[in-house]
Amino acid sequence: MDDKHMQIGEVAARTELSLRTIRHYEESGLVIPSARSQGGFRLYTETDVARLMVVRRMKPLGFTLEQMRDLLDATDRLDRDDALDAGEREALLERIRTYQQAADEQVEKLRVQLARAEDFAATLGARLEQNTPAARI
Repeated sequence: MDDKHMQIGEVAARTELSLRTIRHYEESGLVIPSARSQGGFRLYTETDVARLMVVRRMKPLGFTLEQMRDLLDATDRLDRDDALDAGEREALLERIRTYQQAADEQVEKLRVQLARAEDFAATLGARLEQNTPAARI
């Protein structure tokens, strides 16, 4: 990824997160800006944006900030540490597999909820269609 720096407004636009949310994730230690400008503005890289996207994708699945931090730590260690022994690497991969399994389970629950919501909306639509004056003719 390149080293181009972005200010928080551009990052917010790209991630569809509010400035307040990005600052909250910084305060929580999830995504720390890679640099600061001379004027003190937060500066982010593509790597920072990628981290924010991981957090953004985990949030609606009900993961806690601690779980987000744990997953980011595992992926960071895998990405940066070529000196990991086989046991450490496997332990990190197992942590990631656990999050993948939890994500898959949450996605399935959301699919069920969506199907129920679509069924409900269709039922309401049918009721409205049955009771409109044009349908009675």
